[in-house]
Amino acid sequence: MTLLKDLRTPTFHAEGLPSIDSATWRLKVSGLVSEDRVFTLGEIKAMPSVTIDARLTSVSGFSVRAPWDGVAFSGFLDRVKPLPSATHATFASIGGYDSTLSFENLLRPRVLLCYGVGGEPLELEYGGPVRLLVPHLWGYKSVKWLAEIEMTDRMKGGYWEDRGYSREAEIEPGYTFDVNTRKRRPIRGGGEVTEF
Repeated sequence: MTLLKDLRTPTFHAEGLPSIDSATWRLKVSGLVSEDRVFTLGEIKAMPSVTIDARLTSVSGFSVRAPWDGVAFSGFLDRVKPLPSATHATFASIGGYDSTLSFENLLRPRVLLCYGVGGEPLELEYGGPVRLLVPHLWGYKSVKWLAEIEMTDRMKGGYWEDRGYSREAEIEPGYTFDVNTRKRRPIRGGGEVTEF
């Protein structure tokens, strides 16, 4: 059981909870790259790893701080060699959920391909075996159950963006329920929630 489950962190499954075997799971990288690539979980875990203490903030009104384990997306991007025309990446989940982010957002040092929390494997209900973690944007950009990353030259819609959510997903000022302390707290907005 991971920290997220211990904290009773809410879970959302816009396209339903998929069934995934970590042993056969693969991540495809396509689009504007020098060549299409496919990675196993073992290959991703063999890359240089980092752990960041960050807060994932949901537009639905909660946030959770945890030590997230994974691969810095900037380092992963170096391995897949996007073409010079690539400026964005579209992330798709196993169930069809998708969202696009600019390289400007993805190249920040705290953006991860996340496969663990606190040294334990990321559980399925929280996006395992691998999810994107983008702590400075609303959680709907932190795509769970990654299946494919397509490098592209433009911003596209996405599962929630096509339903009216902002494509930029900047965290706005307001309040969030802090799962760690079980308290409602104000947030400044404009980036990663670091005030608590």
